[in-house]
Amino acid sequence: MSTFVSSVATSAARCAAGAGAGVPRGAAAPAQYTLPAVAAAQRTLARSWLALALAALVGSGLFSVLLVLARTPHVNAWLPAGDFFRVALVVHVDLSVLVWFVGVAGLLWSLNLRASAPARLSTRAAWAAWALCALGAAGMAAAAFVDPGTPVMANYVPMLDSATFRSAVLVFGAGALVLVVLSLARPAAVGPAPDGTAALRFGLHASVVAAAVALVAFAWALAVVPRALPAKAYYEILFWGGGHALQFTWTLLMLVGWLALAHACGGRIPLTPRVVLLLFLVALASVFVTPLAYLVHDVSTVEHRDMHTWGMRFGGGVAILPVALAVAVAVWPLRRLAPTQRPLRAALLASMLLFIAGGLIGLTINGSNVKIPAHYHGCIVGVTLALMGLVLHLLPQLGWQAPAGRLAVWQPWLYGVGQLLHIVGLVWSGGYGVQRKVAGSEQVLRSTAEVAGMGLMGLGGLLAIAGGLLFVVVVLRAMRAGAAPGR
Repeated sequence: MSTFVSSVATSAARCAAGAGAGVPRGAAAPAQYTLPAVAAAQRTLARSWLALALAALVGSGLFSVLLVLARTPHVNAWLPAGDFFRVALVVHVDLSVLVWFVGVAGLLWSLNLRASAPARLSTRAAWAAWALCALGAAGMAAAAFVDPGTPVMANYVPMLDSATFRSAVLVFGAGALVLVVLSLARPAAVGPAPDGTAALRFGLHASVVAAAVALVAFAWALAVVPRALPAKAYYEILFWGGGHALQFTWTLLMLVGWLALAHACGGRIPLTPRVVLLLFLVALASVFVTPLAYLVHDVSTVEHRDMHTWGMRFGGGVAILPVALAVAVAVWPLRRLAPTQRPLRAALLASMLLFIAGGLIGLTINGSNVKIPAHYHGCIVGVTLALMGLVLHLLPQLGWQAPAGRLAVWQPWLYGVGQLLHIVGLVWSGGYGVQRKVAGSEQVLRSTAEVAGMGLMGLGGLLAIAGGLLFVVVVLRAMRAGAAPGR
């Protein structure tokens, strides 16, 4: 890891030193923020990571149907009680956050690998990473039916406290470890030219480093957290630090996605590659608060928890706001887009809307109520929509048709607006003190307003489920349409 961090720093220095060298003073040529091209040798592996990500979305959608129905007033009376809701919640979150995000990260990181010897060994490692992640994801879903154990609502990685589910998570984690180590060992070189593609490559490099820090934090916590603690306390402490570090990985991938999608839509982004690279560096530097927190505070202390939270707020906020403003300026004046650009713009705008809404809701949180899931649903769905847009953007490079038409344009809005209604319903109910991570009669809905808020949550959740599954339909239709022209 230290070797890779050194190479990242060297690349950053080259880009910073050369910024503006290739463009005469006063030139108006905008930076070309394009993703790395998909090489023929990478296509099969990239397609496989996409297949895993899509399977995770389908599985998470099926579990979320049960999850939303379990929290919708009157409907939940026909479903099993609390434990059923919690088991569905655990699997839904792990598939929709861990597996979907790692699947798309595997796709993007595979495009950023350097093609060099020993190619056979690295190819085997890449396929081993995919196989372990796929096996672990299947085990998580199966455990809900064959060995659910006790559901534990830990933050970041909720668990079913059973041998089957724990084994599945370990297998998935082993696959993620191989993927990250391979991406650290063989990153594509970032040359001295400070162009947009080099900046996006650096963003992908930074997301890998953040993932490596998260894995180190998980391993550190696994070694020091007493196993004798109650399950809820054990898993909460175990995943707290690494979970915060993972948010830097997903946020960096989202920022890469925003820039790439804005450029693909024809927007002129008013940020130089040097500035973008420096913003990525700020976000990357902030992730190293994670190991520092383990060094200076005991994992069970409030200071340890607060240090992770502070690092995430500082690093994410400083990097996100300038990129969001620049992308908004680039996309706002666009009116006449090609049919294949319209779905990309829809995904980009919906992503920004949900992420910003989630961030604003976070400022209103006081106490433990459903405002908390409203906050992270907004932010996580903002990341998900950006990754959906990147998938649509990359389909032609993977050998398929670019999605177009009304269905492809409406899908991000259906998913985004559904999730927006979902979180508005949660915020509404949270204002009345409705507690998080409960369902059915445990919600204790005392007034018509509380019932209405949770009903709005249920309606929005169902619309979002439909939008998520529609994304899979849009992608499969593009695949069935055949190869992209010239492929």
